[in-house]
Amino acid sequence: MTDDQRDTPVRRGLVGVVADTTSISDVDPCHNVLLYRGYPAPALAERHGFLDVAHLLWTGELPDPAELAALERRERSLRRLDPACEAMLLSLPTDCHPMDVLRTAVSWIGAHDPATTDHSAEASAEKAVQLLAVLPTIVALDQRRRRGQRPIAPREDLGHAENVFHMTFGEIPEPEVVRAFEVAMILYAEHSFSASTFAARTVTSTRSDLYSAVVAALGALKGELHGGANEAVMNQFDEIGDPDLVDEWLEARFAAGKKVMGFGHRVYKRGDSRVPALHSRMRQVADLRGGRALMAHYEVLAGAMLREKGLRPNLDYAAGPLFHLMGFDTPMFTALFAMSRISGWTAHVIEQASHDVLIRPVARYDGKARREVSAVR
Repeated sequence: MTDDQRDTPVRRGLVGVVADTTSISDVDPCHNVLLYRGYPAPALAERHGFLDVAHLLWTGELPDPAELAALERRERSLRRLDPACEAMLLSLPTDCHPMDVLRTAVSWIGAHDPATTDHSAEASAEKAVQLLAVLPTIVALDQRRRRGQRPIAPREDLGHAENVFHMTFGEIPEPEVVRAFEVAMILYAEHSFSASTFAARTVTSTRSDLYSAVVAALGALKGELHGGANEAVMNQFDEIGDPDLVDEWLEARFAAGKKVMGFGHRVYKRGDSRVPALHSRMRQVADLRGGRALMAHYEVLAGAMLREKGLRPNLDYAAGPLFHLMGFDTPMFTALFAMSRISGWTAHVIEQASHDVLIRPVARYDGKARREVSAVR
């Protein structure tokens, strides 16, 4: 470390550090809104489909009708899982985390792809579509195997969100439920240099392959301070039990110095801009699925956290109850997040590869001073 570097303030967690440039997403501080390639993400979620947004993240522009049709055909053709990969996944222990299953599957796919070492933008774009298409098949298979059910093959005549429900539950729910799921996927698709995205970019900066970068991102997303927060939200509701016990639970939580998951955000200071769009969809699904008691629990805890800590819900706080009402098992929630964020991760992998700069920060040493090695006795 140089003398200049020794004088530089240490920013643990890289808080406030500008590590690079990106044209993929940003948070507009004036309007407190997340932008995908300049478009407000909540507006995209209301007016467009998930594949529209994936195309936008990958290429910089929303697709025209011909481009969207071509992407839909390609995505639908890539949904089936290799039988050997399926057999391998079915052999995994059912007590491992679903993110371990996703990570293992992506490693398997990368090991069997003859184009793994082709780092061109064209090859990476094809791998991005392939992973976006097949991750839902893996997630659906995993939930079913944990329930002792046989996998259901994907259908090419169904849209992306409809197919997820078909493969997971064997049926397609009400249009409002399908649309709410798609809105969640769009809002989860991208969020600039999050921990998982930065992990993917760091791996890419070494000129490693896209699959390795995605595996790194999956590992980062698994943690409860990142993607695992949506699972933790439902676990908190289970722990509290009764909404009337929220204040008592919070007091004990604060006294123990524990975090309350699903609140606050390092980027948003006036509330997560993605929450209102998902909250309205969540209430629709709750009305359809008998979830008014859960919504009451949601509102009581949200109100208590705003009163006690001045913190508002983030996207995970809304997504957890929504996925629960849809019928997904709580351990699958982070894997659902990954199914969406694969679009943003791969967009960043392609962008980082175009920068072709190794990410290599320095650390300030705070260990023992230099010592001499004594002679061997």
